[in-house]
Amino acid sequence: MITIVADTTCGLSRKRLEELEIPFLPQIIVFGEESYRDDYEIDTPTFLKKLRAASSLPKTAAPPPDLYKPVYDKFGGKGNTIIVITPSAEVSGTARSATVAAQEYPDSDIRVIDTRTIAGGLGSMVVQAHAWAKAGLDADTIVARVKDMASRERCFFVVDTLEYLYKGGRIGGAKALFGSILQIKPILTLSDGRTEPVESQRTRVKALSRLKELITAEMPHDESALLTFSHCEAADVADELAAYFSQAFGIKDIPIYEVPPAIVVHGGPKIISASYFRAPKA
Repeated sequence: MITIVADTTCGLSRKRLEELEIPFLPQIIVFGEESYRDDYEIDTPTFLKKLRAASSLPKTAAPPPDLYKPVYDKFGGKGNTIIVITPSAEVSGTARSATVAAQEYPDSDIRVIDTRTIAGGLGSMVVQAHAWAKAGLDADTIVARVKDMASRERCFFVVDTLEYLYKGGRIGGAKALFGSILQIKPILTLSDGRTEPVESQRTRVKALSRLKELITAEMPHDESALLTFSHCEAADVADELAAYFSQAFGIKDIPIYEVPPAIVVHGGPKIISASYFRAPKA
């Protein structure tokens, strides 16, 4: 048996993950002396209320290795394989925690994949890997396919302010833009797992218009792109973008995810992201 293991940064809702019977781990949200698991102790609306009432930005932590042990105990063992699909190690310690926990199970086949991304693209890889496991593909094939997907994934996101990325230490190469934070609406990407600037626009409207152009220029114009949108307090924008690409290219199913608290801590409210997969090289 092959079990795919995820965490909340994949963007899939708790309900969806439970429906698919995919074990998943939380991220930890820390407000001062209080910490919360973001799988069932705090959701995004509750988090936003606390965020706006807080005197300082909260912090995040990856699930500690001990949280993986019950999952490894349950789904590991002789003849079984566990494939843990994690967000980029550049923005989260999740891959490290999963790997450290696996070292205590030398007789179990546990494989940890750092996808170098987060949110919708990560969710797409989790769903695909789960489907392949259910279809009976072997572990080597699934791992190879997920790694191939990761190499073709493209993620763009627009934030309302760089403040959260800057203060949370996840700003990466976009740090160079911070001095003009009040004058621009940056379009950012993940490059080899790190936040990097793509370009800047004067207004959010222009940034979102440019986002459409960037996606259209490179994305396969069909459902093979696995296009997804993720957002926080920007459902109207996500809906509009999904409707646009659905009509333009006949893509029927474009998932829209609400990003979990661990991503909002660093991206801030009003974040909107797009993920898709480039066509395989011929």
